[in-house]
Amino acid sequence: MEDKFKLDNQLCFRLYSASRLLTRVYTPLLAEQGLTYPRYLVLMVLWEKDAMPVNDIAKRLYLETNTVTPLLKRMENEGLVTRYKGADDGRQMIVRLTPKGYSMRERLASVPDKVGAAALCESVTTETVPALFKTLDDIIGKLKS
Repeated sequence: MEDKFKLDNQLCFRLYSASRLLTRVYTPLLAEQGLTYPRYLVLMVLWEKDAMPVNDIAKRLYLETNTVTPLLKRMENEGLVTRYKGADDGRQMIVRLTPKGYSMRERLASVPDKVGAAALCESVTTETVPALFKTLDDIIGKLKS
């Protein structure tokens, strides 16, 4: 019998495990500010470019709009974002950071360094991270097309 069905030989399982474990590092750091990891991802997207359509946020996060919309509604209820209809297309919902949403960036400034430090190991160093990003970007690019 081949080993192709052995769990440890599955790329998907290694990526899934690494993702879950890395997200677990984020959890207490974000919880201090009342955030979840998905909310943090939305904030990062809007910190890069504010006032984005819901569809663009969903695309940037590789999620479906119907997954992002309830998340954005909760973020609006928490005062992190506002949502309004687009001027050009009334069917399009635009999301903008509130002052509270902007201020989270400063309050979370130490998170990327803490998470990065937690993930560094023998094969993942500050020198090898760019190559790892390239590999992961190649995988993502191949799979999203």
